Parts: sequence; structure tokens; C-alpha cells
Amino acid sequence: MPTLKYLPHYPPSLVQQAQALFDAGELPALLRRKYPDPHDVQTDKALYQFVAALKQRYLKNAPLPSKVLYDNQQHPLKGTLGTNTTISRVQGGRLKTKNEIRIAALFRELPLPFLQMIAVHELAHLKEREHDKAFYQLCCHMLPEYHQLEFDLRLWLNCRERECG
Repeated sequence: MPTLKYLPHYPPSLVQQAQALFDAGELPALLRRKYPDPHDVQTDKALYQFVAALKQRYLKNAPLPSKVLYDNQQHPLKGTLGTNTTISRVQGGRLKTKNEIRIAALFRELPLPFLQMIAVHELAHLKEREHDKAFYQLCCHMLPEYHQLEFDLRLWLNCRERECG
């Protein structure tokens, strides 16, 4: 019996329900019904504009990331779906700091709500560095269904691995 390895910290009763749907082969169809439509944010430029619009709406005082791009190196098995890094460079006598957001390329093929979830997650790191209560409150402020989307994304990753693996 396969285990749902992307659900390690969820309550056992919830994992058992998901496992039953997974084992019965019903989970992929359920997720396709819930999230039927792909999105058209396919290029790095479109992704930058998408993230910039979210930032402008919810984090007006936060600095705009200098780069936002899809990254083929981000992978759930390596533990990353996205990163928010700060890069410091010396320019003349000053220290310049830039933020970069990199989102796993697999989000190109996912439905828009999953892309929104990972974009909100990485944008929240502009204000809150740690995954603490304040961080998740900010995520839920920007995307009220954040926790459900994160759970559904984890289910989707398990289904994808079964199909691809």
C-alpha cells in the first residue's frame, strides 16, 4: 500500500481518508473536478506580472522582487516548490539588496489556484521569514483558502508521482 508522503504532518484520520481515495484511484478524478482549468501564466514575464499584481494588492509597502521566474531546479522531492532569496551585492560604496522568487516549473501545468497558493507563500516571506503563526496569518489574509489549497496541492503531488513513477 503506497503512503502519501507529502502529508507527513496532517492528522492521521485525514490522511487515512485521503489514502482510501488514493488507493481506490478516485483521488485524481476528484482533484480534476475540483480544479479543472489550467492557467495561461506560462512565461517568466507573465509570472512576474502575476506575482507583482498580488504583491501590489496585498503588500503595498513591501519591495517588489527584482526577479520572479519558473525554475526547473525546484522539485518537491528535494523539498522545494519555491524559494524567496535575498541577494546582496556591493555597488560602489553601497550594499544593494534584491529579492528573487523562484517557483517550480511544474506550476506551469497546475491549475491557477495552486499557482496563487505558491505565489502567496513566497510573497509572505517578504514580510515574514519564518514559517510561524504570523506567516500563515499573512498567507490566509492574501488567500483565505490557503490551507485547503496547500493540502490539495500535496494530494495532487502524490497523484502525479503515482502517474509518473
